[in-house]
Amino acid sequence: MRGDAPGIEAALAVLGPHVASGRLPTAALEVGDSRQSRACAVLGTAADAIYDLASLTKVLATGLLALDLFGERQIDLDTPVARLTPLWVGADRHAVTVRDLLAHTSGLPAHQPLYAEACGPAEVLARSATAPLAYRPRTRSVYSDLGFIVLADALARALDEDWASAVRARLATLSADPPQYAIPAGRLAVGTGRSAWRGQVPLGEVHDDNAAALGGVAGHAGLFGSVQGVGDVARAVLHSLRGEGHLPFAQQWAVRSFARRSSVPGSSRALAWDTALPTSSSGAFLSPRAIGHTGFTGTSIWIDPELNLYVVLLTNRVAGSASADDMGAIRRAVHDHIGAAWRAREAF
Repeated sequence: MRGDAPGIEAALAVLGPHVASGRLPTAALEVGDSRQSRACAVLGTAADAIYDLASLTKVLATGLLALDLFGERQIDLDTPVARLTPLWVGADRHAVTVRDLLAHTSGLPAHQPLYAEACGPAEVLARSATAPLAYRPRTRSVYSDLGFIVLADALARALDEDWASAVRARLATLSADPPQYAIPAGRLAVGTGRSAWRGQVPLGEVHDDNAAALGGVAGHAGLFGSVQGVGDVARAVLHSLRGEGHLPFAQQWAVRSFARRSSVPGSSRALAWDTALPTSSSGAFLSPRAIGHTGFTGTSIWIDPELNLYVVLLTNRVAGSASADDMGAIRRAVHDHIGAAWRAREAF
């Protein structure tokens, strides 16, 4: 372990037995504040191992590019999606906006096995945009992979840039080891086991089947990264949320607006980000101002401007025996130990 941070030893005591038993083949944990990484520990693999970040892609790629366009006044979040992509058509979705897709209030369902129905990336994208709506837009919030597939297409058209290159360029301003849609040459990637569609997933290929059907580059999944690289991004966002500086591509006001919880009834979602609830993966001790996200492969990121804390946890639980419910309990325990220790530190 490098460094020391309140609560990290207790958090590692939670993770250690799961790694030893193979329920989580590997785990990487970084804890820091707005100025520095305070501690970093890796169990079962190399210190700079690359993980499939799964749905962290939604905040680290799609969310940050939307933030860039918004902050530079190149896009209005209340722009109808239909103005940005010709794929988004239909009277039931004509009024859906970029903000709705970011906040998971567009009406799109959570998931569909598009990989089993579509032939090629173009058809996967088209089917995402034309999927029957599951509810009337803005009446509720349903976390949707399909929404972020559509959103990435809309943003890419607004950017007029190659999506993967645009993502890497922004993230490279925040980290010397930025997450990206590929495994850097010579780097160790942890395995992610089997998928429902492809069987054993080749090392270095995205685990999510819809992302794989899109060629590995998608708005909802597809990024790979190290715990230090994700930690760098988390620290930069925390720094901005606390009013200590700007992101290279976004002012503080824009970052804060993306961290504001939606007004849709019952929603915990902000724009791309989720917000902390006592029952969520953030645990019971992070503040209501905390923002974060989780990924199906066993990843998570939480950023708390009130506690001046970020926590990045990366695992490849899909290659082990830990279920999604198991991972939820593990995440909460890790964040409870760290959050409680940081709160106790703040009391003195």
